Amino acid sequence: MNLAMRKGIYTALTALACAWTAMTSAQALTEQELVTLDTLKQTSLSSDLSYNIIESLTTEVGNRMMGTPGDAKSIVWAVDKMKSLGFDKVWTEEVTKAQWIRGEVSASIVSPYPQKMVAIALGGSVGTGEKGIEAEVVHFENLAALKEAEKGSLDGKIAFVSYRMERHIDGHGYGKAVGTRVTGAAVAAEKGAIALIMRSVGTDDNRIAHTGIMRYKDGVKKIPAAALSNPDADLLVNQLKRGKAVTVALNMSSEIQSDVQVKSANVVGEFTGSELPEQIVSLGAHLDSWDVGTGALDDGLGIGMVMAAAHHIGQLPERPKRTIRVILFAAEEVGLLGAKKYVELHKDNMSNHVIGAEWDFGLGPIYKMSVGVGAESLNAMREFAQLITPLGVALAPKNKARAQSDMGALSDAGMPSVNFSPDGSRYFDYHHTENDTFDKINPADLKQNTAVYTMFAYFTAQANTDFRK
Repeated sequence: MNLAMRKGIYTALTALACAWTAMTSAQALTEQELVTLDTLKQTSLSSDLSYNIIESLTTEVGNRMMGTPGDAKSIVWAVDKMKSLGFDKVWTEEVTKAQWIRGEVSASIVSPYPQKMVAIALGGSVGTGEKGIEAEVVHFENLAALKEAEKGSLDGKIAFVSYRMERHIDGHGYGKAVGTRVTGAAVAAEKGAIALIMRSVGTDDNRIAHTGIMRYKDGVKKIPAAALSNPDADLLVNQLKRGKAVTVALNMSSEIQSDVQVKSANVVGEFTGSELPEQIVSLGAHLDSWDVGTGALDDGLGIGMVMAAAHHIGQLPERPKRTIRVILFAAEEVGLLGAKKYVELHKDNMSNHVIGAEWDFGLGPIYKMSVGVGAESLNAMREFAQLITPLGVALAPKNKARAQSDMGALSDAGMPSVNFSPDGSRYFDYHHTENDTFDKINPADLKQNTAVYTMFAYFTAQANTDFRK
């Protein structure tokens, strides 16, 4: 090979390398757009809007279980609030479900050492009948042990599962504990039990019980199911340790009204994109709550931050290219009904949902971002990760994230997704209890949360990136 040919090859390779470097190092946003993004960051960190939205919701509406007056009031509140915040479009999407009435509950140890206990009905449970029930308790340390019990071994008895949830920053102890709440009654009934009582799915030591949804099994008798406060679960365990038979009385007036359909609705609002209005960046939270506390954390936090994030962006002199849509999902607590309805209604344009994220967990600052996008767009998300690093947020190494809660249904339908992980160490102290109230919110942490979601929404709405590729 002569010198001229070598120089030609070298020149060609150099040009190719330069082109590759330019392509791989190209910024997703221009310098001016980065300035705008920083302005949004500073606005979010100095604004009290998300805090004020949550204060409004918890003060003017309160708890919002599907089928209650609070739920109906929250839909009106959300529509009015979005309109007052300048959303271009606001609409609702109806969902229905059979009525469930919580009623009242009382629980006590009858013998050997009579004691009152604090309990709460699990969501969807049947009642005991007016006379209540009184029976011997059979103790199981966890759901697995209950499953191993022989059929008929619990005839006429009350099953008690004492497993205690572990505290973790990412809340992963919830998964190990919640199985009893969801399926325990059906399992116990298969063994012959006439009721299930369990330790609350919570990490606190308050004498307050945690509710949450449970499920029955077709063909298996429906039995009452209730959760005890952690101190009362300890009390019951301590009595059982004495080696004597322990009898518990339980009276619940809960009721499933299968012939009564109640209505709720997703509330959806958006700021229309300036260049690609058909392409949607989705921010989600769920509007409903349980009928205890005021729903400040679950999911008032999410409602406040996603509405504020969209509003901050909507006040820019120039709208981002893509549409930013806020979805306040209905009936999350009773089975993700709003999310299922949303996917059903929007199945024909799901491909236009370019990326999304929801908030439905945690109480402290966001410390990690996990992404689930196409391989080619991963570099853009790495660029965004660098922009939120000063806020204390690290990028998780794997690219397989599913969005939280309701938005996970959109992830399953093919939407690229991001999952922001906040400190959840204390979240399950209050989750699904009377203690889910506004005073638990830390304003400084909320501002960091809101800043991250605001920056995410603007970055993804403005970047020339196909997050599916």
